[in-house]
Amino acid sequence: MNATATPRKVNPITQEVVTHSLVAYAEEMALALCKSAYNMMIYEVRDFCCGLIDTQGRMICQNEGGLPIFLADLGIAVLDGIERYGLDGFNPGDVIIMNHAGVCGQHLNNVVVYTPCFHQGKVVAFAANRAHWVDVGGLRTGFGNVQTYEIFHEGIQMRSIKIFEAGKRNDGVWQMIADNIRFPQASLGDFRAQMAACQLGARRLTELLQRYGEATVLACIERSWDQAETQARAVVAAIPDGRYSAETQLDSDGRRLNIPLRVKVSIEVTGSDFTIDYSEMNEQVPGPLNSGYSGGLSAARVAFKILTMPRAPVNEGCFRPLRLISPAGTMVNARPPAALGLWSIALPTVIDTVLRALAPALPGRIPAAHKGDMGGCSFYGQRAQSGERYVLMNIFGGGWGGRAQGDGESAAVSICQGDVRNTPVELQEIHYPFLVEHHRLRADSGGPGEHRGGLGVEIKYRALEPSTVNVMLERILVPPWGIAGGGSGQSNAALLQTHDAADRAVTKESNIALAPGDAITFSTAGGGGYGPASARDRTAVKEDLRQGYISPQHAEQAYGYSTDSNGGTP
Repeated sequence: MNATATPRKVNPITQEVVTHSLVAYAEEMALALCKSAYNMMIYEVRDFCCGLIDTQGRMICQNEGGLPIFLADLGIAVLDGIERYGLDGFNPGDVIIMNHAGVCGQHLNNVVVYTPCFHQGKVVAFAANRAHWVDVGGLRTGFGNVQTYEIFHEGIQMRSIKIFEAGKRNDGVWQMIADNIRFPQASLGDFRAQMAACQLGARRLTELLQRYGEATVLACIERSWDQAETQARAVVAAIPDGRYSAETQLDSDGRRLNIPLRVKVSIEVTGSDFTIDYSEMNEQVPGPLNSGYSGGLSAARVAFKILTMPRAPVNEGCFRPLRLISPAGTMVNARPPAALGLWSIALPTVIDTVLRALAPALPGRIPAAHKGDMGGCSFYGQRAQSGERYVLMNIFGGGWGGRAQGDGESAAVSICQGDVRNTPVELQEIHYPFLVEHHRLRADSGGPGEHRGGLGVEIKYRALEPSTVNVMLERILVPPWGIAGGGSGQSNAALLQTHDAADRAVTKESNIALAPGDAITFSTAGGGGYGPASARDRTAVKEDLRQGYISPQHAEQAYGYSTDSNGGTP
């Protein structure tokens, strides 16, 4: 659909019905994908997004759940197909698959599938989704591998390929994919789930167009964009004009462990216009901790939406006041053929840094830093009895920063992961040769403050069969910082315990062999504190002690609260 013409006036009730119907379609697409996907990264973790895209690559609607770093960037993938085929080059029954790094700018596991939506014989929109495939071949198994240094190590690339054309499957492409990935049943099963979700979205949009007519639906879409833009601009206009900046660091690119990476952002507010500038960001790195342009864009969009209208439905109008300056050659806009396997690792820190830059302009509104990494594990191997390959991937929560209104949340996934969930312990133990000995809150990990940072978690895996693990930790050198006088949270940590060596800490390392009985414990970071610890209510300190959130030693060191002088341990 082309919504650039001057929109006609529509009944406000019709406007609301159409707008909320479109949002409902995106949610229905997401539900269909979850119910039919093969791998737990989709149906449990929810590492995906679904939406409708117009014929200029603009976001009509997107589901509420899933990853915020997929925020309104499906259009980039769809536009590539439009440029290749032209709008007249699509037919009913076409299904296009896309993960090309030079266009999408993400690791190749994030596969986009989309289908054209027809009305009265012409393409009016596209139904699209992106989902994390468990494998795309290449050197990497799972995630967290730091060995790759160019995209060709990281798997098969598919650029705007019609895997179905006019309803007929391209068996050659299908076979090529199946022969080049480790888990074809799971990945191609996920593809079929993605295709079904797109077909559902296209069918629902057709029903809406038949009910109200194309002109009315177009007018409602344009109006919803204008409304979102107006709301966002009103928030930006209330921020004092000026240029704001902040700088921090990442630990390393995973290959050169002694070289930290600069994360610097500048923000310019002029009236209702908001510009984020990445010009002083670290140059692209020889390891896989790079993203393409869309990676930096998604971080900018997440930060902007948090600041302006966090609860509003997503559409193109939300981001009209936002301008991004992102020169090529940085780690958030790397030139091909850079490796992108760890594309998302930098983004939580980029977002935290954007918020930190605005703290002087928005007193009381900016929280302390959160855990600041994507957090997770990746184990893989072959089952001893069947010889079947497996890969266990899971997401870990951590602490969020304290706020002016209260303590930070505990055991929550990163700001980039939104509604992503960890896989239940029971399912991990049923499907994989591991025992999860504990999954619990990490005492003392939250940064001290008037409002304490949220707690990280501690999760211990013990191998029951020979296995291999990748470890990818970040934000150890710069732990989640406090704000307004609050203290830092504890950093991430991982402890490897093997039968043939002393226990050792691990930060970034790939292909670590585990024998039966070996264990690894992941301890995630706590959020930073808000306000001076001396201002924390004594009752809150006592309650933290009672709940086990802090130890008596931490209570005394951080808050000056002695259990001896306050009636003993609660």
